[in-house]
Amino acid sequence: MSGSRIGFIGLGNMGGRMTRRIVAGGMPVLGYDKDEGAAARFGAAPAASAGAVVQQSDIILLSLPDSNVIEKVVEGEGGVLAHIRAGQIVADMSTASAASTRRLADLFAEKGAFYVDAGISGGAAAAEKGTLTLMVGGEAGAIARLEPVFSLIATKVIVMGESGAGHTAKLLNNFLNAVSLAATAEVMVAGKKAGLDLHRLLEVLNASSGINFATLNRFPKIVDGDYLEGGLTSKLMTKDVVLYCDLLHQLGVASLNASGPMASFALATALGYGDVISNRVVDAIGDISGGVRLHTKKD
Repeated sequence: MSGSRIGFIGLGNMGGRMTRRIVAGGMPVLGYDKDEGAAARFGAAPAASAGAVVQQSDIILLSLPDSNVIEKVVEGEGGVLAHIRAGQIVADMSTASAASTRRLADLFAEKGAFYVDAGISGGAAAAEKGTLTLMVGGEAGAIARLEPVFSLIATKVIVMGESGAGHTAKLLNNFLNAVSLAATAEVMVAGKKAGLDLHRLLEVLNASSGINFATLNRFPKIVDGDYLEGGLTSKLMTKDVVLYCDLLHQLGVASLNASGPMASFALATALGYGDVISNRVVDAIGDISGGVRLHTKKD
């Protein structure tokens, strides 16, 4: 790893924050994003294209919206595969289809390179602090070479197995995140309409069987008007639920609980909250429940 050059393609909410952590840890990053100003904002040297990142890097990290975009960046004309060299490692930090990941890994292997799937969890706040959890799939030696980079952005790295295992674990986790966020939003709107003190309601939930990530980490802020802006949007949450359903279809597993979060985040998108943090799903549910807001601004 000593002297390895780091490239990053996709400098959005998560990729940009991870880039900032890597640069702060003493590893210069060559970055590319369709937003030409993103590299400078996050402390990376700007590259003219994704291909230029690959040409000038030994390890390339990806953080892109979905498998369709990943495949275009990787397989498109002048993209990652066109410039890859034997021995290079591409670590995909996106949320993606495991089947697509395995197919791409085979294409990289044909060129003597490595494609590692490294799903991330923890959101924008953890990315900012370098305390993400990574769930990783791929060749063991390549994963070991990534450890110095991973140590700058994550406090927990769990190797799940072969190619695709990391992205599979990520989809399963994201589905539970979607369920808990959508269900808790609904409960909090009901609590508000019932006249309950929402701080006390959260105290009950977090000391009882209803406890989950949303009750612990999201709604204690939301009830005071802080939506924790900057994280996963409702459009991306819907995309993750769709990927989860596709995965279960491939596995032959019945998906009986997807309709709730699918409806909730699709509603949020339809009402204009699609491009803001998915926590705003509580406002979408509030909108169709009589204009309810958990927090009312005081003059």
